[in-house]
Amino acid sequence: MDTLRQILLFVHILGFAALIGGLLAQAKDPFKRVNGAMRDGAGTAFLAGLGLVGVLEAGDGDVNHVKVGVKLLIGLIILILVMANLRKERIPQGLWVGLLALSVINVAVAVFWSPVHS
Repeated sequence: MDTLRQILLFVHILGFAALIGGLLAQAKDPFKRVNGAMRDGAGTAFLAGLGLVGVLEAGDGDVNHVKVGVKLLIGLIILILVMANLRKERIPQGLWVGLLALSVINVAVAVFWSPVHS
């Protein structure tokens, strides 16, 4: 089970890397759009996160349901915004900034809302 958890965590991180990379790749572009890296990254991170929670729930570890709920909500908002704007030729600058902020916040929740192990 631990191997599956590590694989899902790795895929989850890669999904966020693709999402944030897809956003940052167009930082200097005057017109932003939803690209394939953003689409695939958002979907991968979301599905791997769901799988990860399932594995954690099936195991004997403690699951912080509030943290999972916050990450699920943020991830779902990102996924909906990405998919809703996938076919648009361009997206507003504010939406691009919002997607970047939500993505970074979701990673920050994962990193900083963790138990401290001594």
